[in-house]
Amino acid sequence: MRILVLGGTLFLGRHLVEAALGRGHDVTLFNRGETNPELFPDVEKLRGDRDGELAALEGRRWDAAIDTSGYVPRVVRASAKLLAGAVEHYTFVSSLSVNMPTAKTGLTEDDPVHELETEGNEDVNAHYGPLKALCERAVEEALPGRALQLRSGLIVGPHDPTRRFTYWVERVARGGDLVAPAPPEQLVQLIDVRDLAGWTIDGVEERRTGTFNVTGPVRTFAEMLGACRAAGASDARPVWVPEEVLLAHGVDLPLWIPLESHPQWAGFFAVSTARAEAHGLRCRPLEESARTILMSREAPSRKFGPSVPPAELDPELEARILQAAA
Repeated sequence: MRILVLGGTLFLGRHLVEAALGRGHDVTLFNRGETNPELFPDVEKLRGDRDGELAALEGRRWDAAIDTSGYVPRVVRASAKLLAGAVEHYTFVSSLSVNMPTAKTGLTEDDPVHELETEGNEDVNAHYGPLKALCERAVEEALPGRALQLRSGLIVGPHDPTRRFTYWVERVARGGDLVAPAPPEQLVQLIDVRDLAGWTIDGVEERRTGTFNVTGPVRTFAEMLGACRAAGASDARPVWVPEEVLLAHGVDLPLWIPLESHPQWAGFFAVSTARAEAHGLRCRPLEESARTILMSREAPSRKFGPSVPPAELDPELEARILQAAA
């Protein structure tokens, strides 16, 4: 197949390209050439900007397009309309944020999405979920019945620029007492980027359409840390610190949602993926994801679409919290 990828050099995008190339597909990248431009030297690269500079896409044809970099409806609509006559199938990488916040557990693709309160507002950091929902609508309107909409959850694995899971993998590997958010039974839901990329290419090959929640199994925080311990053969000992203590120290731990003060987010890590599973989604053990991260450590990167806060807990602050919790 001839596959056009809009983006393709950051986290999920690069794994999608690797998966497609690994199956023998002919891949073309369209991006500005600013993020990891050295990747995929043998792949055709078209330069442009999704916000008004789409000329490089005109007059070309592909079997399918994968949109990994759409955040603003106006911008997504422009590329989707241009490509409607140039591709047979269009995959849009959306987000479970279209439904958030919600206290409902077991959320499905049929549950309502959040609407944008102010028409024309393009502040992605402030309205990430509602804007993604409008992007989904723009794609479906441009390519009715030909679009695959992926509502991804929190993605982890090699080259993750957010480091939200990577922090815990590396912190557990250092061993000793570590600050963990109580209670141990709180939920977390993650998907390895390689599992998401492979399943997405499956969908492209099958011309799969419709909307799918795509994330991993529901686990407890204790189970997640246990997988990290197993991956690094670590002696780390979680110290389960109450929410009020963490908030009093101004802590925002990666993957932690303070549900006592924010109960409206209870559904974020308890989403149903039954529809995707019925179409072949399978997820590797989290221990394997953690082990891969330990084997391929990278310097932290902060470039990731909308701004993402640093996913780190300063060791000196951690020591003070541990002392306060003793």
